[in-house]
Formats: sequence, C-alpha cells, structure tokens
Amino acid sequence: MKLIHTDFIKKISNQDNFIIASISSSPALLAKAGLLKNKNYTVGLLEEARRKSGLFEDANYLGELVVQDENIITALGSAFIQFGIQFEKAMNLQFEEGWYHK
Repeated sequence: MKLIHTDFIKKISNQDNFIIASISSSPALLAKAGLLKNKNYTVGLLEEARRKSGLFEDANYLGELVVQDENIITALGSAFIQFGIQFEKAMNLQFEEGWYHK
C-alpha cells in the first residue's frame, strides 16, 4: 500500500516520544495532516499564501525563525542553523553549538 505524505506523518505522530521537525514551506504538510491544530508554528510562506491555503490557524502563527511547541519544531528556511540546533536539543544530542557559528 502506497502511503501519501500526510498518512505517513500521521503514522509517525501516533508513536510514543516522537519529534517532527519541519522547515520552510513543509509545515504545510504537518498542517494538512492535522498536527498543527492548536499548536504554535512558523512557516516559510507569505501571509497571503498561508491564509489562502486554508490549512493554518492564524491565531497560532508566530513570526519567529524557529518555533517549538511540545514535540513539533517548525522553522523558516533561512533559519536552517537555528533549526538544526533546536532539533539536536530536542533529541538530547551532545553537540558543540558554537561549531555552527564558525
């Protein structure tokens, strides 16, 4: 059986202790799968495109580079370094944060 993206995302989110990280415009897939319902998020879409899509809750949009709400991390595409750092922290990985700023 071929799974579409939202089915795969829903399957992952039903597991214990999951973390989903999404950057640039890909949080639209999380929204489509229902994972951003009542969650704070950011997304690399212009306001008009975000609103026209009908996928996002405007009240939960934060115009920040990276947003983590419980087990979901979203980020703007230009914030790939901050996104990586936040993901590593969420995974409790040991890393040298200063390395990214060299």
